[in-house]
Amino acid sequence: MTETTAAARGRRIDAVKRRWPTLAACLLAPLMVMPGGDPDPGGQARALAEAMLMLPLIYLIVAKLDRRRLTWPVLFGVVGLFVVAKALNVVAPSVVLGAVALVVLLWGIAGGRLRRGDVFTTQAAGLVGFGALVLAGLVMDPEVGLYLVAAGWFLHGVWDFAHIRLRRTVASSFAEWCGIVDVLVAVGLIALL
Repeated sequence: MTETTAAARGRRIDAVKRRWPTLAACLLAPLMVMPGGDPDPGGQARALAEAMLMLPLIYLIVAKLDRRRLTWPVLFGVVGLFVVAKALNVVAPSVVLGAVALVVLLWGIAGGRLRRGDVFTTQAAGLVGFGALVLAGLVMDPEVGLYLVAAGWFLHGVWDFAHIRLRRTVASSFAEWCGIVDVLVAVGLIALL
């Protein structure tokens, strides 16, 4: 192998290493929308609506902690909480995530973070907006709800890409990963119709 070929191969490997969040997202997203135990698209939409609540909650927690480097640990913690709530089947995961969101919001308010121009305030508004889409998606006719949930996932993808550009709130690798997952899940939900 010549030096030029080795250098070109090294550059390609480096490019793949830089895009690992996109590759991971492309592997995960199809698994999220594959029909599993629930062949009913409405049931799948409800499950993905509940899961969508994790997205703005992660942003809110990281904004409150004001530590971008904690993004991935926060993701694993929130996903773990969601999985445990789902497995225990005592209370809906959406209720558990809503309770955590309320605690974080009150913690932020008590700490004086809810003021104009604060990143926490922006994330709190995002949580309310995405939460409203989830709630509407859960209470509407299942077909309409599916569109609302898909819109929520897609819009959160836009939210992620804006955060990549701004380099704010969460780690850029997370925003890249999450943005790709969100858009692919939205497309997958629409494909269920």
